[in-house]
Amino acid sequence: MHILDRARTAQALPYSRLVPAVAVAAKELSAGQIVAPERQVVTIDPASVLLSMPAIGADVSVTKLITVHAKNAQHGLPAIQGEVIVFDTATGRRLALLDGPTVTARRTAAMTLLGIDTFAPKKPSSVFIIGTGVQAAAHVDALVEFFGVPEFHVAGRTVESAQRFADALKVKHAGLTVHAHAAASFTNEAPETDVIIALTTSSVPVIPMKVAAQTLAVGVGAFKPNMAEFPPELLHARHIVVDDRDGAKHEAGDLIQAKVDWSNVTGIGDILSGKAGHPSSLPVFKTVGQAAWDLAAARVAIDTLV
Repeated sequence: MHILDRARTAQALPYSRLVPAVAVAAKELSAGQIVAPERQVVTIDPASVLLSMPAIGADVSVTKLITVHAKNAQHGLPAIQGEVIVFDTATGRRLALLDGPTVTARRTAAMTLLGIDTFAPKKPSSVFIIGTGVQAAAHVDALVEFFGVPEFHVAGRTVESAQRFADALKVKHAGLTVHAHAAASFTNEAPETDVIIALTTSSVPVIPMKVAAQTLAVGVGAFKPNMAEFPPELLHARHIVVDDRDGAKHEAGDLIQAKVDWSNVTGIGDILSGKAGHPSSLPVFKTVGQAAWDLAAARVAIDTLV
């Protein structure tokens, strides 16, 4: 069995291969060819949970085990820890152990890339990132690697936090242009960019109400019913595409709180497989995560290791 640490897991998951693999998994999930029940959440203590996310494919299968300990900073440990166990479906033979947080960050970013590639009017040259956390950093890496995006606007809770994040990005990616802002300065109208991506755990909308007609808005961070990144006005104005329709009904706080018409919500797998038509106008794209995307990552990692 291959055991990959964080760095080796990242190396085994290039976006050039991960994005197409996620697209395949989305179509297989839509067709019932991947079995992936809703994630199980087990309380450890008031500040900690264990998450279990299995997915069974015809070739390989996975179980992702993640622990979230909100108070781990006092121990000098990351809040999120875990692993993805990959095994041969036919025999149960263990094939690999991957770093869980790395798989999550990269397959989540890959789903965003897939949404942009599928729905954006053109290849993006500018992106507005709302958030300065791990997922925000992973998304910038992905957008630079996959699309070669040269310019970003970044909004943090304060200008100072956004500037620190921007400075780190410019060190990592030479020649990148990054503009730092306070999120509060964009309550009503967003800067003109090709794509807006929200990557927060906010309980109130952070995506501005006014988004240009040609700008694709993507919500990634709100994954609980009490969270929201999209304003209701935008959700009611555009068709909604989600990564996983069943999961969104329970976890997409933006959609739940806005009381959206679920007949106006389509899974990306249904569109990619032809079960549903492509939206006639630019939609919004909402993701909540799915174990099938971990399975897609496992397939890429295994093929990379062979």
